[in-house]
Amino acid sequence: MQNKSPELRTVNVTRYVTPLREGGSMPAIAEADDGFLYVLKFRGAGQGTKALIAELIGGELARALGLPVPELVFAELDPAFGRTEPDEEIQDLLRASHGLNLGLHYLSGAITFDPAVTKVEAELASRIVWLDCLLMNVDRTARNTNMLQWHKELWLIDHGASLYFHHAWQNWENPERPFTYVKDHVLLPQASELDTTDATFHAILTDDLIQSIVALIPADWLLRDAPFATVEEHRTAYVRFLTSRIAHSAFFVKEAQHARATLI
Repeated sequence: MQNKSPELRTVNVTRYVTPLREGGSMPAIAEADDGFLYVLKFRGAGQGTKALIAELIGGELARALGLPVPELVFAELDPAFGRTEPDEEIQDLLRASHGLNLGLHYLSGAITFDPAVTKVEAELASRIVWLDCLLMNVDRTARNTNMLQWHKELWLIDHGASLYFHHAWQNWENPERPFTYVKDHVLLPQASELDTTDATFHAILTDDLIQSIVALIPADWLLRDAPFATVEEHRTAYVRFLTSRIAHSAFFVKEAQHARATLI
């Protein structure tokens, strides 16, 4: 696994292709000026830029850990974009999303991961469960796996429900904050190598790497409904949460192992 500073390209959205009406955030497939299609996550959607921040941090942490995730890009939406969109709800969403949004490279032909059909090896399952415990990702259940099968590989998508504490910023400084939702994780039964994963990931997730990922967050995505005076204080809070939780990962590893023991 390479541990280099993460970078995100910026593309300009040129064409709105079709909405993806799963959930309440109304993502869409859109084309950019580089000729590729992206699943576009809008800053003007219900949870605003907080969902984009969680998506960015979750996706780039997964990439740093060698997990397969689609490329993330910043997607610039011009104020003139979408004026001819006939759907009033979509037009309102586009109007509220001028500026930088977030895009995930569209995996054409991918199918939803079905745990009843596809067996996931213990090492990969353990790595995904560990990451989701770190991020407190509530959205990787059998009902909504947020994983795709593409070219015979498992790909992780949609980390927008992670870091849910930042919607209120309560009790966020507790590194041993429990993550009881791990009991519902779709891959928990296969995650038998959490101790090994814990040791491996500690060597990768350095403080410098965490800081470089958090530094990617655009300044105008921050300070929205947050108890911080400056952008840098806001960034520091994300860094402190992640580095403290990593340092105390034995707590959430044991929690996951206990939850798994009740299932098998």
